[in-house]
Amino acid sequence: MTANPKSISLAWTGASGAPYGLRLLQCLLNAEYTVFLMVSSAARVVLATEEGLKLSSDSNKAEAQLRSLLGTDAGELRLLGKEEWFSPPASGSAAPKQMVICPCSTGTLAAVATGMSNNLLERAADVVLKERGQLILVPRETPFNAIHLEHMLSLTRMGATIMPAAPGFYHNPQSVADLVDFMVARILDHLGIDQQLLGRWGYGKLASPQVSDN
Repeated sequence: MTANPKSISLAWTGASGAPYGLRLLQCLLNAEYTVFLMVSSAARVVLATEEGLKLSSDSNKAEAQLRSLLGTDAGELRLLGKEEWFSPPASGSAAPKQMVICPCSTGTLAAVATGMSNNLLERAADVVLKERGQLILVPRETPFNAIHLEHMLSLTRMGATIMPAAPGFYHNPQSVADLVDFMVARILDHLGIDQQLLGRWGYGKLASPQVSDN
């Protein structure tokens, strides 16, 4: 039995940037993906702080909370506990071939880079790496110290993609939501998922630069 090709693992950790994770989840569900969602304890604190969202400890209720907040009934959402070792992401025989950690804390970055696998989230990332799948990490920290940078370099050499939450401004964002969409669009592009959040360079939806003659 093989994994659903339209399935993906998504993890939220304790870095600031809950809006990125929520918007990405919404887009994945709307694209009719099965999303295996893992939320660290620290991520729950961030969600409550940045979004006023206190996730229920009951997975079914938490899934309903998220769907209500995001306004989507599309796709399949499975919220997994940190010790659900018999869930698909824990094994190479069933895990999705793609995983995104967004936002990614520097603690999670370190754990994945060193193969700690102390919980399902870390194990899921390890599985994607060992199965030569696609792992994207979206760290949100500033400044980076040498430890952070060394872990990023190690993961890049392992085949992972590091995409710091650093939105651009060349599309003339008018709101925080526009900045969030910039990053989510870039993630979706790397995943090979069609998106209408951001135009491609030179193909519209990007404002033409206004250059002064002075």
